[in-house]
Amino acid sequence: MSRPETTAAVTRGAARLLTALGYAPLAEVTLPNGRRADLMALGRRGEIFIVEVKSSLEDFRTDQKWHEYQPYCDAFAFAVGPEFPREILPQEPGLIVADGFGGAVLREAPVAPLAGARRKALTLAFGRLAALRAAGVQALALE
Repeated sequence: MSRPETTAAVTRGAARLLTALGYAPLAEVTLPNGRRADLMALGRRGEIFIVEVKSSLEDFRTDQKWHEYQPYCDAFAFAVGPEFPREILPQEPGLIVADGFGGAVLREAPVAPLAGARRKALTLAFGRLAALRAAGVQALALE
């Protein structure tokens, strides 16, 4: 598979896993700091989970911005395909292995709860973005 095909398959599988875990995921969400989260998901109790998809070793090595997602979520994880060399990933974030059909959590994402005001702002922005997308608007950014 090409790198874009791998990214799409891992993203789809990770989104299916998040849904099965009780989250409502959105793909390609631009955060207030300008970074784009591959998946941002809202849990039943308002918890926010961000997943960064890594499709290849090169993708991981050239993109070390994962720390910049943490101020916008309660939990953060990498999602990779089954063939990805997992030993090169940092140990701090969670780890999901996924393919086009689903995924599995190999390492739970540590939880660092957001401040109440930030959670409220992000939850409202997430809800607006989801509603705009449901209405057919090509929205990407949290506003």
